[in-house]
Amino acid sequence: MNGKVCMITGANSGIGKATAKGLAKLGATLILVCRNKEKGNEALREIKYETQNDKIDLLLADLSSQKSVRDLVSSFKTKYDKLDVLINNAGVYRKKRTLTEDGVETTFAVNHLAYFLLSNLLLDDLKASSSPRIIIVSSGVERQGKINFGDLQCEKGYFFGYRAYSQSKLANVLFTYELAGRLKGTGITVNCLHPGFVRTNLIWERDKKPLFLRLGTFFINHFSITPERGAETSVYLASSPEVAEVTGKYFVNKKEAKSSKESYDESISKRLWEVSAELTKPEP
Repeated sequence: MNGKVCMITGANSGIGKATAKGLAKLGATLILVCRNKEKGNEALREIKYETQNDKIDLLLADLSSQKSVRDLVSSFKTKYDKLDVLINNAGVYRKKRTLTEDGVETTFAVNHLAYFLLSNLLLDDLKASSSPRIIIVSSGVERQGKINFGDLQCEKGYFFGYRAYSQSKLANVLFTYELAGRLKGTGITVNCLHPGFVRTNLIWERDKKPLFLRLGTFFINHFSITPERGAETSVYLASSPEVAEVTGKYFVNKKEAKSSKESYDESISKRLWEVSAELTKPEP
């Protein structure tokens, strides 16, 4: 990965940080995208120390804000003339429904719209690479997701955030397939993955947990895998020559797998694209 420029969102903890470490060990030039400056700098120092790779940069962005995503892209373009790998990894799980400054339900905004906007705004930079790749971290819970175009903002029932989260993870897979089709012939590959049931603070970090989530924490702590294991497929998709020309696929444990039946519905993916474009307006 020497000479390869890789951007990873949500890189200061969990799967994102483990992915950054894996790619740093391979010699990649990394851009860590983090929301919190202090945590971002702490992760940067840790990754540099553990991997002995000094080619690591930190860019700050609040991915719930479309303005912040656009500012991130502008900052990147002033410092770099190409992007080889974009890993859309950052995610949130909110127990209570909240809205972003753009008036969008937070989970949908961060877990899907930020991926949509960032990927589209960086296409020219990716096309400047000899082997550009976009990687999208989804989840196996996409199988429980449903895209409800009548209520994408989850106003009619939130269920402690699970409905919004599973919908966003299905949106990740639909976006992968649609974007891969639209980029056919450009050389940019687009793939998504289920990292496994990973021990991270995604669900538990901000809110007090109701009983069923406390029980869930117990089971996750005992039966989940480490972030390092969960990052293996992301690192594989970013670096392996075996998948250099593979696009529009869903991966589990570094192997192609089948996603949910709904994720292959092109009428849904096309409509989701149109709605996402209307909400983010990625074109200048």
